[in-house]
Amino acid sequence: MSIPRRFAFCLAAAAFACSVGFAADLSSPGKTAEGFYAVYATFHPSDGIPNSSGRAQYAPFLSAALNKLLADGNEAQVKFNKANKDSPPLIEGDLFSSMFEGATSTKVGACKENGSQASCAVALVYDDKTGAPKRWTDTVFLTKEQDGWRVNDIGYGGSWEYANKGKLSETVRQAIADSGN
Repeated sequence: MSIPRRFAFCLAAAAFACSVGFAADLSSPGKTAEGFYAVYATFHPSDGIPNSSGRAQYAPFLSAALNKLLADGNEAQVKFNKANKDSPPLIEGDLFSSMFEGATSTKVGACKENGSQASCAVALVYDDKTGAPKRWTDTVFLTKEQDGWRVNDIGYGGSWEYANKGKLSETVRQAIADSGN
């Protein structure tokens, strides 16, 4: 193999490894949160419960419990769609932040560890370039699994009238219950 072909092959292999999560840095809550939000940025605007393809991109950063909950939510969405052809989705808008439209930028702040649990404040901004940007802070909750830190939930911190409230896990569980499945 020539040097340029070998270099191209190595670049392609590295890109593949990154795309399937081999490059995920799970060594600290902050690094995991940053990786999660880097994936999140590729989905803007984010809408509802991610399907299997979307979950595959988030998977390197999700706890087993959150990944299963999202899979269960997607399964409920699929069944709901089949039974209710003209109904809106169970969850509309961004599931991973307080803002329906999602965030256009994120910055992971200070993280607090307590044994195998951690939380990180995340400053989020939604800027549609038509007015003053909307700013708020959500909290990402992480758990330490065998291979490193993983996102386990998100606490919504938006205080405006139509902000998502509570936690991501509560929202998905309620959507599953509302689906009738």
